[in-house]
Amino acid sequence: MFAIRGTIFLDEIGELSVAAQAKPLRVLQEKQAQPLGSSGAINVDVRIIAATNKNLEQNLWLGLFRSDLFYGLNVFPIYLPPLREHKGDIEILADYFVAKYSTELNKPVKNVRCGL
Repeated sequence: MFAIRGTIFLDEIGELSVAAQAKPLRVLQEKQAQPLGSSGAINVDVRIIAATNKNLEQNLWLGLFRSDLFYGLNVFPIYLPPLREHKGDIEILADYFVAKYSTELNKPVKNVRCGL
């Protein structure tokens, strides 16, 4: 089954070869997709969310990423810095998840220590 109405999440879009980038581009431009094993395309009405750790603008200039796909996906970019640049957030996140899962799993854990 294909997401005829819904959201498609494309993780690591920057890892796709230029040839493979034609598939999500077809969904963006023509609103059509061909499910695996099918001989025909179906019309789709989907929202696409894509993520990557690559610099797509740089890959665009290097010829490693299609410009039409880049501009089709780059409608509402959200840039999140890597967690390694915000080491202070690691302890806050760890405390949150420890509290959440110790309550859910009924396991008494007070905290964890980070060796940063």
